[in-house]
Amino acid sequence: MAASGQVDTDTEEETKVSAPRERDTPEDIVLEAPANGLAFHPSRNLLAAGDVDGDVFVFEYSCKEGETKELWSSGHHLKSCRALAFSEDGQKLITVSKDKTVHILDVEQGRLDRRITKAHSVAINSLLVVDEHLLATGDDSGRIRLWDQRKEGPIMDLKQHEEYIADMALDPAKKLLLTASGDGCLGVFNIKRHRFELLSEVQSGDLTSVTLMKRGKKVACGSSEGTIYLFNWNGFGATSDRFALKAESIDCIVPITDSLLCTGSTDGIIRAVNILPNRVVGTVGQHAGEPVEQLALSHCGQLLASSGHDHRLKFWNVSQLRSMVVDDYRKRKKKGGQLQALSSKAWGVDDFFAGLKEEDPVPNPGEQDSSEDSD
Repeated sequence: MAASGQVDTDTEEETKVSAPRERDTPEDIVLEAPANGLAFHPSRNLLAAGDVDGDVFVFEYSCKEGETKELWSSGHHLKSCRALAFSEDGQKLITVSKDKTVHILDVEQGRLDRRITKAHSVAINSLLVVDEHLLATGDDSGRIRLWDQRKEGPIMDLKQHEEYIADMALDPAKKLLLTASGDGCLGVFNIKRHRFELLSEVQSGDLTSVTLMKRGKKVACGSSEGTIYLFNWNGFGATSDRFALKAESIDCIVPITDSLLCTGSTDGIIRAVNILPNRVVGTVGQHAGEPVEQLALSHCGQLLASSGHDHRLKFWNVSQLRSMVVDDYRKRKKKGGQLQALSSKAWGVDDFFAGLKEEDPVPNPGEQDSSEDSD
């Protein structure tokens, strides 16, 4: 009996040793080429990436060491895959490419279900899924097309921008399509009525990204000049505010909460930025000096994925950002102390919210707030 008990104990110990180690984030994924497109599945732990060679990958990620794996890959595109997105139900993966095509793939098997050849006359650069049937595409010439997957050709075809469409966003009512363009303008298109509404004033540098903030009351655009431009909803003609980061070009932005977003820049740094008050609150991580190409937020809101020119897909835990409250700038300035990095994975800092949270900041009359802050 004693011998039997000893064997059971040994077996339990061996099981403990062989169990995968739990990590704060999934392990990095290394590709053979940099990824332009990046998208999380709407309900499953799947991450899709499209690279500059035209290959598309779908990975199943896990925070358990050694369990992140590639499910399938597709080489149907002849040139760079510029953007991709999952359908609302998660059953399809839509991809667009420099080869001017739109591909619709089956998520389970990676099978090509539909190819729209010559969807544009020039390279397609941007993609946005509107609903279960509609999707929007933008190309290098500034043309916007709206597609109904139940029909053959585009149901809306408009060209108001003079340069490439860098990014697109949609209002909650799915009526207005917002476009960020290399011509420095924010575009507004009514996709319910299939018509153009307006272009904003020209900003300095290319507009590289666009997203809604403050429960849809504000629109934030990143730019090649390292500035975030803010527009009031229904006040798209001119900016209401601007915030210059001490960074190079802001190539991508992803909202984490209604007030806080993450930016990816050509200096390789991913920054957490609060909007109104405008603050760089810290560094989430970096790609070792290589430009950050794309950012995506997981369906659970806990993980941020980034792709860089270092051929890596990295994961960052942003769960603490979701409960973050940015205090008044003047009070934080008086406390002294530099802002810490927000990720122990990136910089080895444990207490990264020290001094940043305060429930009821009290304004200090007579002092003016600054819209710029160092990271």
